[in-house]
Amino acid sequence: MSLEEEDTLFFSSPVSFNHRTSKDLLAYAVGAALYMPATRTHIADDIMNGKHEGLTTIIIDLEDAVGDDQVEFAEQCLVQHLTQLMTYMETGMLSQDQMPLLFARVRSPQQLERLIDTLGELVSMLTGVALPKFCVGNGRAYFDQIRSYNQRKPDHYPVLYGMPILETASIIYRETRWETLLGLRNILDENVEYVLNVRIGATDFSSLFGLRRSPELTIYDIATIRDCISDIINLFGRMDKPYVISGPVWEYFSQRERVFKPQLRQTPFEETLGKSGLHLRMKYITNTMDGLMREVMMDKENGIVGKTIIHPSHIKPVQAMYVVTHEEYSDAQDIIARNDGSLGVFKSNYYNKMNEIKPHLSWANRILIRSQIYGVLHEQQHFVGLLPKHEQQHNYVPNS
Repeated sequence: MSLEEEDTLFFSSPVSFNHRTSKDLLAYAVGAALYMPATRTHIADDIMNGKHEGLTTIIIDLEDAVGDDQVEFAEQCLVQHLTQLMTYMETGMLSQDQMPLLFARVRSPQQLERLIDTLGELVSMLTGVALPKFCVGNGRAYFDQIRSYNQRKPDHYPVLYGMPILETASIIYRETRWETLLGLRNILDENVEYVLNVRIGATDFSSLFGLRRSPELTIYDIATIRDCISDIINLFGRMDKPYVISGPVWEYFSQRERVFKPQLRQTPFEETLGKSGLHLRMKYITNTMDGLMREVMMDKENGIVGKTIIHPSHIKPVQAMYVVTHEEYSDAQDIIARNDGSLGVFKSNYYNKMNEIKPHLSWANRILIRSQIYGVLHEQQHFVGLLPKHEQQHNYVPNS
């Protein structure tokens, strides 16, 4: 995006960030996190060449995306990717601004310990580690490794964070859920300075019931998963001790048949981009983006920020939907500015709602954090304006 386009779209532009940014902002900045198997070739070259525009986060997967017979090879590949990236940065071929946030998804605390030793200074290239199958039995061991590394690392190295993924049977099964979640909350509270966000692994949850959501439905339409997500938000999203919660993976990137009507209105696309907007809308509908965008909207309404994705075409739609509208920003600023005890409620500058200061204060604070990371649109602008006007076909196979 050019500076001219940015000025046209944004009332307040996003701030730049990297893995040294403060944790409060970084937790929201993970955004659309693209999974890549560690065995995938050219990861470092793709980053250097800016192959995927708008990409802010990569999770290099050593777990489910890698065959059990490939683990050692995948670890070697991770070393190669990080070595190459460090070389590119040291030689000036890659700048800090070009580097996405990098995470490694490990298989076990034992593998994490081995990788920290093997990687040495290369660990400093990582923002953190994604911790799959996070449970009471392995949670402390994971964070023991993360804490140990952070306490002995050189002072000029960035903090290494953990992102626990909640996806085990004891969480989704109703009879063990609350006890398990309370146990996990205790572990995270003990290590809060190293917890970047809490991720929901709905694919593993679904597999326990033989389920898989349709591309025309959201994860919130699957009753057992919806109920579990509700309890996760209930415990980890409380504003007295909030964690940033990240939404489940969206796993579709094309669709052959439709049963229900498309979920993207024509008007915003046509008003923003004209005839090309209608063409883009149809492309998004064909590639199941309307289902993804509806699910991101549902995530946001439930206080969830961040989405695991498996295809580059998902990056722009997800990131665009986290951008704050001018109306949200105006309300949030006014609520915080008037929080001096002189007023309890006032009419919005948009003359369409009442803003109650005490009930809406936590919401306003979260909006202002999101506005720094994703920016604020001008009053007449729509997130559609942030979508690529000429969507390209991606020759991208997620597991290659």
